[in-house]
Amino acid sequence: MTLPDGLRLRRAHPQDLDDVMWLEHASFPTDAWSASQMSGELYSPHGYYVVVETTEGGAPTIVGYAGLSSLAGNPVADVQTIAVAADQRGKGIGRVLFTELLDEARRRGVHEVFLEVRADNPVAQAMYTGFGFERIAVRPRYYQPDGVDAWVMRAELEPTAPAPTAIVGPIGQETLDERD
Repeated sequence: MTLPDGLRLRRAHPQDLDDVMWLEHASFPTDAWSASQMSGELYSPHGYYVVVETTEGGAPTIVGYAGLSSLAGNPVADVQTIAVAADQRGKGIGRVLFTELLDEARRRGVHEVFLEVRADNPVAQAMYTGFGFERIAVRPRYYQPDGVDAWVMRAELEPTAPAPTAIVGPIGQETLDERD
């Protein structure tokens, strides 16, 4: 999965807080996280946040972000948040962000990923279902002050296959691949 020209994916850093918060408030006007909550996420050793930013036309602008939380050694992770600027939706940015979160979960040895999604957001629900997530519960009136239910979704991850290791034979013999 690739981004459209003029965009790049990178790891978020605390200096992105203002740009992320602008997009947070634009995307979630009634239930946005506070700056202190988001700052805590960006500084957390358990978090993994990424942004998509523009690469053309002057200073980069963040047009999407996403975050994952997973304690070291824990086989479970939670998708904390994902947002894409309204004028950038429909270009695959959300899928790229989500793919990167799942890839990081695999790198961390995670076997299960959970998330909450608004019951009134069929676009996000369809994307998550397309990645193999299933609705396992409903949290009534989870999103406040709107009183919108949250679907709790879960997916099992396949572990990342380790790179094949080479087996070296006696001097003069070719290197053999483990799979032979």
